Amino acid sequence: MSLRKKLIAGNWKMNKTSPDALTLSKEIVAELGKVIDVEIVVCPPFTSIETVGKVVDGSSVKLGAQNMHPEASGAYTGEVSAPMLRALFATHVILGHSERRAYFGETDAFINKKVLAAIKNQLKPILCVGETLAERESGSTLKVVQTQLEGGLVGVSKDDAASVVIAYEPVWAIGTGKVATTEQAQEVHAFIRSLLAKIFGDAIAQKVRILYGGSMKPSNAPELLAQKDIDGGLIGGAALETRSFVDLVNAAIAAK
Repeated sequence: MSLRKKLIAGNWKMNKTSPDALTLSKEIVAELGKVIDVEIVVCPPFTSIETVGKVVDGSSVKLGAQNMHPEASGAYTGEVSAPMLRALFATHVILGHSERRAYFGETDAFINKKVLAAIKNQLKPILCVGETLAERESGSTLKVVQTQLEGGLVGVSKDDAASVVIAYEPVWAIGTGKVATTEQAQEVHAFIRSLLAKIFGDAIAQKVRILYGGSMKPSNAPELLAQKDIDGGLIGGAALETRSFVDLVNAAIAAK
């Protein structure tokens, strides 16, 4: 039995209008709103955060955002800050997602600023790390993951480290239907925990949750969630449909 409560986080990406988000979040709360054995977070687009926040209020489902800017306010057209998210009662924020790195040129240093800003504002960062197919095939997986993890955690204190969630997302397995084998996933998760132990000490490393973020779905979740160092999932496509998301949470409950 792990000391770490399993966490299932739904990343809705650029999907769901506000009315759609209202429907989906109501269905999720109806099914999962009293679950306490597993931590559940939903991360809608910015346009639906307030709507979804009102639906999940009073339930055990928590509200997350998909990104944020490191500054608290200012001339950053189109951006959203940590205080804005906290004002809507968000508790988590996804940072450094592979899509932000690939499409928007986000660097480890910039992502690190976001991590520190999130912590300062009582938001729990879900820090994403992971390799591309080319990096996997060249044998660079662990090197890439180490660079991203260490870069993203610069300046994070031991006291704050346990509130950070790490998500390992093999980029080649996102939205492609490809999934890392259970052994591949566990190997990287164990490596991440060993790095956390070097940075923060073993006691803290054992408290940090590491999620798998590469096409987890109901069919493969039980095997993945049974692994020693896989503490949940950062879910993309399967989070957009109530039944599959509920099934993933139930798989996490069964695996705890």
